[in-house]
Amino acid sequence: MGDHPAALGAPLLSVDGVSKSFRNGQSALVDVDLAVTSGEFVSLLGPSGCGKSTLLRLVAGLGQPNQGRISWNGSVSEARAPRLGFVFQEPTLMPWRTVSGNVAMPLRVGGCPPREAARRVLDALKTVGLAEFASVYPRQLSGGMKMRASIARALVVRPKVLLMDEPFAALDELTREQLNEDLLQLQRSEGWTILFVTHSVHEAVFLSSRILVMSPRPGRIIHDVPMDRAVPRDDLYRTSIAYAEQCRHISSLLHAAMGGRRFTPQGD
Repeated sequence: MGDHPAALGAPLLSVDGVSKSFRNGQSALVDVDLAVTSGEFVSLLGPSGCGKSTLLRLVAGLGQPNQGRISWNGSVSEARAPRLGFVFQEPTLMPWRTVSGNVAMPLRVGGCPPREAARRVLDALKTVGLAEFASVYPRQLSGGMKMRASIARALVVRPKVLLMDEPFAALDELTREQLNEDLLQLQRSEGWTILFVTHSVHEAVFLSSRILVMSPRPGRIIHDVPMDRAVPRDDLYRTSIAYAEQCRHISSLLHAAMGGRRFTPQGD
């Protein structure tokens, strides 16, 4: 394990001894500990079915652990939790609503006044580069544009923390790489803290300030690997020796975590 982030400052998010089992008796997570400080980009990396998405949903409050506790700013009280934005694996856009109508949904549910909602929707669409597509319907968008709209829907609540569950897994490689770069630019400009689920080694190495490698189900965190974020994340980095070596290192950790089963850096 790498240095615990609490040594670098008080954690924004703490997960302490969390275990989760389902009604059928299947154990998804066991004794998970992690801490995330403000401004970090932390990726949960592991094989399919290891409980990454389950952990993310518990952090989001979309379920409760059987054991352990999840706290924000040192408190389990929901009042201490920052504003959260959640981006799911699929865009899940309503086909009968325009892009702006889809993005506005969290504000409508929250009772935001229409004029304020319209302004915030436009701001969110501008942030992801979709302002000119506000009045079109999801069927008129490419896969990458649909995911941008989904991200805008998470941003419209002005979150401090983004929880992202393999948001780019279904996209082609070029679109995925572009959205990875866009996401990092947005994180720097907005100051978000991001907890990101992926099973792509390449994506995790490119995006993260830390990578948490998880074991097969029941999932637990077995490696906490810091990344050097001083290195610019761009196309030159993707073709660098340092990037290739880091991908090989993370792949070897994941390979060992899986009990020696074959795993390649592509991860998808």
